[in-house]
Amino acid sequence: MIKLASSIVVAGTLCAASTAYAADYVSVGENSAILYDAPSLKAKKKFVVNRYMPFEQVVTLDNWVKVRDSKGELSWVEKRVLSSKRYVFALPPLLDARAGPDPGAARVFQVRQQVALERLESTGTGWVRVRHQDADVGYVRSTEVWGD
Repeated sequence: MIKLASSIVVAGTLCAASTAYAADYVSVGENSAILYDAPSLKAKKKFVVNRYMPFEQVVTLDNWVKVRDSKGELSWVEKRVLSSKRYVFALPPLLDARAGPDPGAARVFQVRQQVALERLESTGTGWVRVRHQDADVGYVRSTEVWGD
C-alpha cells in the first residue's frame, strides 16, 4: 500500500512538472479580442486587446480558451479570435534586437515596450529570433520579451 501511494505521488509530481514547463502560447489573430471573466458572451467583459497580443493558453473548453497574460491575470477569450502564430512583446522600455544571439552583436533595430514582434524561433540559448512588422529580423533575449 505504501508503494502504491508513493507511486501515485511520484506520477502526479511528474505530470505537474511536465505541464509547468510546457507553456503553449497563442496570439490574437483578429483586429481585436474581448477578454471575459467566464467562458460566455454573457459574462462580464474585462478588456479589449489588440491584434498580436500574446497569451499563455491555460485551458481549452469548446469554443473558449482560458488565457494568462504577462501579468499573470487569467481571462477567457473566444477561440475563433486566436491564432497559433506566435508573437512576443517587449518588456523593457526600449528593447534592442541584435544581428546575432550575442549581447555584443550589432543592433539591427530597437522597439518600445509592449511592441509586438513575430516569434520566428528560439535558439535554446536564451535568445529568440524575431521579425518586426517592418520586416527587420533580429535576436532578442528571451528574458526581455513575453510570450516565448
